[in-house]
Amino acid sequence: MKMDVLLGLQWGDEGKGKVVDYLAPKYHMVARFQGGPNAGHTLEFDGIKHVLHQIPSGIFRNSLKNIIGNGVVLDPVILKKEIEGLKKFNIDFSKNLFVSKKATIIVPTHKLLDAAYEKAKGDKKIGSTLKGIGPTYQDKIGRVALRVGDMLSPDFRERYDVLVERHLSILTYYAYDTSELAALENVFFEAIEFFKSLNLVESEFEVNAALDAGSRILAEGAQGSLLDIDFGSYPFVTSSNTMTSGACSGLGVAPSRIGEVFGIFKAYCTRVGSGPFPTELFDADGESMRREGNEFGSTTGRPRRCGWLDLPALKYSIMINGVTQLFMMKADVLNIFEEIKVCTHYRLADGSVIDRYSFDSDSTEVEPVYKTMKGWHTSLAAVASYAEFPEELKAYVTFLEEELGVPIKMVSVGPDRKQTIIR
Repeated sequence: MKMDVLLGLQWGDEGKGKVVDYLAPKYHMVARFQGGPNAGHTLEFDGIKHVLHQIPSGIFRNSLKNIIGNGVVLDPVILKKEIEGLKKFNIDFSKNLFVSKKATIIVPTHKLLDAAYEKAKGDKKIGSTLKGIGPTYQDKIGRVALRVGDMLSPDFRERYDVLVERHLSILTYYAYDTSELAALENVFFEAIEFFKSLNLVESEFEVNAALDAGSRILAEGAQGSLLDIDFGSYPFVTSSNTMTSGACSGLGVAPSRIGEVFGIFKAYCTRVGSGPFPTELFDADGESMRREGNEFGSTTGRPRRCGWLDLPALKYSIMINGVTQLFMMKADVLNIFEEIKVCTHYRLADGSVIDRYSFDSDSTEVEPVYKTMKGWHTSLAAVASYAEFPEELKAYVTFLEEELGVPIKMVSVGPDRKQTIIR
């Protein structure tokens, strides 16, 4: 059996949580392979909205195992709050949540470092969520980080103190206020004791054994491909590999065991934080898109930057991920427009036109070349099948398929899991 991978193709916030929740009944296991509490996966069903930050989005399906893989960086405090907040939904975490012992721990001083680094950048700040993600991955690569398995060692506190002393010397250099550290540590160590009650496993064996037994596994990514540490709009990126290859290193699965690669994208584009965004709208259309789509960060609450769909960027993500199926989200948000634009090329300052995504170019240095299409300007709330789509929406989907060369198998027309149309 091969493992399928689901990931975002833009700058995150594409709606991956909803799709994982929708697809989950077809699988035996959902495995998260990278990122941390900087991600917010939103699911909505039975009139209730849920936002998950570290727990895989298959957690509401009691028949599934959910794995937090070694590629994830975990905040014990946030995970404890998440689990406690979900207990009212009768989820049996003892049976369906497993955490890799090789996952890296976010300690309180990682958050302080995150804030200090961001403050020091001034006007050139990345737009970090300040959850300590970057400094934690930095320590992981520097081979000084603490991992989940270390919690079980009798000298865990000594290891923790050594790491914190290292952080404090850096914070002293930045003259950053650490007066809140003692209070943060009290909560942290309470969460560590709680954490020890969870299923802490060598997840690479769990995942591969499940594949050997014929189980179907869905790997769930966080953020988006254009935020990948290597291939995203560097340096305005996240600190992990958000691509298909990240599922291999983040779960311990060989590339030969990857099956379908589901690429999720919005019918338009959004971005949180700094960095190039060629199709960003600064006018009334952009504000209308933000309001209609409720485009505010599920983790930070920050308003998202909004713009028209960018095909060069989307083609780039499809290429580097080996996408086999596309899922288009939030088609309903574009209901409000009489006309819809799609960026097909970029015009450079010298007048030349290219169709290759140039993520090192600032949005002020490239001018998007648009194709204008007729909007459907019709509510999709009652639509139950693709045959019921307005002809204008069908034309939009067909045009995108022809340009991208990959079939669009799913179209989301609303936030609820029922508002998901399969083609």
